[in-house]
Amino acid sequence: MRKPFVWKLKTRELKLGERTLIMGVLNVTPDSFSDGGKYLDPDRAFARAIELEEQGADIIDVGAESTKPGSTRISAAEENRRLIPVLKRLRGKLTVPVSVDTYKAEVAELAIEHGAEIINDPSGLTFDPQLAKSVVQHDAGLIVNHMRGRPETWAKLPPMRDVIGTIARELEATVNRARHAGVDRSRIVIDPGIGFGKRKEQNSEIVAHLGQLARLELPVLVGPSRKSFLAQSNEEQTRYATAAAVTACILAGAHIVRVHDVMEMLAAVQVADEVLRNRGT
Repeated sequence: MRKPFVWKLKTRELKLGERTLIMGVLNVTPDSFSDGGKYLDPDRAFARAIELEEQGADIIDVGAESTKPGSTRISAAEENRRLIPVLKRLRGKLTVPVSVDTYKAEVAELAIEHGAEIINDPSGLTFDPQLAKSVVQHDAGLIVNHMRGRPETWAKLPPMRDVIGTIARELEATVNRARHAGVDRSRIVIDPGIGFGKRKEQNSEIVAHLGQLARLELPVLVGPSRKSFLAQSNEEQTRYATAAAVTACILAGAHIVRVHDVMEMLAAVQVADEVLRNRGT
């Protein structure tokens, strides 16, 4: 059985482990690998966030900068230009917490001021270490994602050796940096970073050995949704593949799954949770 945790956020606490929480993805970028700018308009993004909550999302994760392979970095000003109008519309309109996917302290600071309760750092504090201080100052939750290299260079990276062992050691180092900056352990969730600088065939290996991250004694979030190692001949088949990966992640110990298709993944999550509950009987 998964170890239970209480994740402390800015204005609430989330119980993790009793059931799998679903984080719904909302990209407000013109170049996302998953939706290609469909929700760049703030009004459409607002409507999508409401829809995700209605479909069963427990957290809405808003991202305004793409970190797909080969993508290039944008300025904090541009990221805020895309992000803040959406956060302004969402404030007070959702019952679930909002997470913001960013590695920039300047963006995190403004996002929390506009209602975000979680910062989801795709770089695991490697791009902007000052981000941890923003989390501390505002008592926000922090997700640290394992990223190898940078999106611009991923295609050139060789395969990892001892994949899950390396991820565990580097996530532990990241958590130690966050703790040193003052982030309370009860506010931290770890993510092995499927697709973030890992070779295609190694992502399945990460899922298979996900249980080894339990030794870090922290909640685990996994985001397999629509990643290239799951790609099929059409979108419908890729959703089925994502559902299989989501189920595998939960059975291996994930507390939270990050997905694009909340309604479709809800059924897979519920079945996986029922299987987990029956393991203990």
